[in-house]
Amino acid sequence: MVSTSEIRRAVVIEDDPDIRGLLVRVLQKQGFEVSQAAAGLPGVAEVRRVQPDLVTLDLNLPDLDGLEVCKLLREFSDAFIVMLTARADELDKLTGLDNGADEYISKPFSPRELQSRINALFRRRPSAAADSAARSELERATEVQQSLLPKEDIRVEGYDLAGVFRPSRSVGGDFYDWYQTADGLHLTFADAMGKGMGAALIAATVRAVMRSTGHRPDLDGAFASASKAIATDLDSSNSFVTLFHARLEAASGKVSYVDAGHGLALHVQSGGTAERLPSGGPPVGAWTGTDWPQSAFELAPGDSLVVVSDGVLDVFESVEDFTEAVRTATLGHGSAHAASSAIMALAPAETAEDDVTVVVVRRLPEKATA
Repeated sequence: MVSTSEIRRAVVIEDDPDIRGLLVRVLQKQGFEVSQAAAGLPGVAEVRRVQPDLVTLDLNLPDLDGLEVCKLLREFSDAFIVMLTARADELDKLTGLDNGADEYISKPFSPRELQSRINALFRRRPSAAADSAARSELERATEVQQSLLPKEDIRVEGYDLAGVFRPSRSVGGDFYDWYQTADGLHLTFADAMGKGMGAALIAATVRAVMRSTGHRPDLDGAFASASKAIATDLDSSNSFVTLFHARLEAASGKVSYVDAGHGLALHVQSGGTAERLPSGGPPVGAWTGTDWPQSAFELAPGDSLVVVSDGVLDVFESVEDFTEAVRTATLGHGSAHAASSAIMALAPAETAEDDVTVVVVRRLPEKATA
């Protein structure tokens, strides 16, 4: 039975007044608000005006062929289309055509058969309430994810920094976080497994825990403590997080880091080479009892640390192609912001299926800081 809280609309496009009247009555009995048209062009105009959930469409109309009308409707409407034909021999031909219709019924038809076919169509589509709930959860997840990003730019003397983030349509668990310290910078880059509110909440937990361990001077100990604190939530949600955490000592350019399953951080050197920093172990939450070793490298003047999400990697057929594209984009731009934007452009929004996040930390050439 159709819920009274859902207003569903239908348009009947039929030139025979008797059949048109029967269709209108059947649909009204099923709870539809029904409008009608006796020809193809007026029917297209009515569908455009009403934006219905269902259209019944006669194949043989006085002005346009029903198939042509169906094609016109599919240019702007995602309504279910039930096509009616008076000739049984046409039915087999119609069902073999990819013309945009969802169902086919031959005349004369039983009102009960029509009702049954329509109910089956609408069982495939979520209710308006379910759609609204899904949209609300997506909006809340987006708000949580956006709240994890740094609220202000930071300035570290002798360095140029930029971070950009573009969410996917389904919202994932990507985020980056940074904050200034007395001697430089702490940076966290993470991706929680999954989509929607669950992934966003896990990401929020990771951010909070990583910030809480920032006061500890030993990176190994801080990361081990954080991973244990996160593990309980990850275990209960059957999830895991890829995590890259780095600490920059600005005066020397030393970058100490731990990579737990991320593997998409690069050291791009001013001389033109790019080295992908090796991952130090599996994602946090993948296996209990894991230890992640600390590693380090030096950012020389003109070098960059580039960290990206797998939304960029997914565009390329190999890791080597990905590394080369990121290297070229980084070296080809004079600022961290321009470089990060160029790297994000490698995964165009219209085709990307995952969040895309990029962070660039560039040590300025000595002449730029003199």
